[in-house]
Amino acid sequence: MIEIFFKSKGQIVCDKNLTLLEELGFDDVLWIDLFEPSGDEKRAVEAFLETTLQSRAQAEEIESSSRYSETDTTIFANTNFLIPGPDEYNLEAVSFIISEGILVTIRQVPLRTFTDLQRRIGNSYKLFPTGYHILVSILENRIDLDADMIELMAKEIAQFSKRVSTGEDVSEDFLLDINQLQENTMMVRENIIDKQRMISSILKSDKFPRDVHTKLNVLIKDIASLLNHTNFNFERLEYLQNTVLGLINLDQNKIMKVLAYVSLMFMPPTLISGIFGMNVGLPIFGGWFDFLIIVGVMLMSVGIAYVIFRKKKMF
Repeated sequence: MIEIFFKSKGQIVCDKNLTLLEELGFDDVLWIDLFEPSGDEKRAVEAFLETTLQSRAQAEEIESSSRYSETDTTIFANTNFLIPGPDEYNLEAVSFIISEGILVTIRQVPLRTFTDLQRRIGNSYKLFPTGYHILVSILENRIDLDADMIELMAKEIAQFSKRVSTGEDVSEDFLLDINQLQENTMMVRENIIDKQRMISSILKSDKFPRDVHTKLNVLIKDIASLLNHTNFNFERLEYLQNTVLGLINLDQNKIMKVLAYVSLMFMPPTLISGIFGMNVGLPIFGGWFDFLIIVGVMLMSVGIAYVIFRKKKMF
């Protein structure tokens, strides 16, 4: 699907008609958004801009040399957008191409960042005079959403911490949930660093208008604060994980301690029963009350062991 945003009578108008590119000029078009584009749509945009659009494989390339590049007329930039799920997060590659001041975006999934910007772009003509300004607005919106995700993760970590502090029973599933939250935190941090690298490359470029550099510098500062917050969340998760493991170890030690005491308490009666269970003649005993005497001695030995353990505060 293609959406073309162009100037018309003092406003920014959106149209999905592909043939419109044959009628418009470079000064009219601001943004071409390609969502799951077909071959015909990509070829039409390439013919309009007289450039080559990047493939999905190039967009997903992780090398820094492929993340941002410039030619005499065109800027190519690739970054990942984080998509939160019910359990885990996913990264989706998005390509940005700017040629003749026109922004082209290529994506394969619906993104809230683009939807929000498309809603307000028509009512704010003066805020988006070129594709450069639209790109900066997309990055601003995306970083705001990343900040919201970090805040939600911080609240989730606080809930986990509260469950531990209130003495709630922790289990293997609890540890797996913490581990998944750690994975999500690392993905958020990786995603933010990716934006930081892209914006740093933009600041080094001479093609971007000077009036957007102020916003880009603010974004760099915002990203730095988000990274600090992310690192703090990760440290909290490590501390929480160590606390949970310590509690589990304490519970296991208590169980082993009880088993050890029970074994020690029943060692004397086991020894007595073993002696009197031998098939040999024993002194003193020989009457019908032998069994009662042996049982009594066994119980007495258990009682003595219990008293000793209690005095030593082993129970």
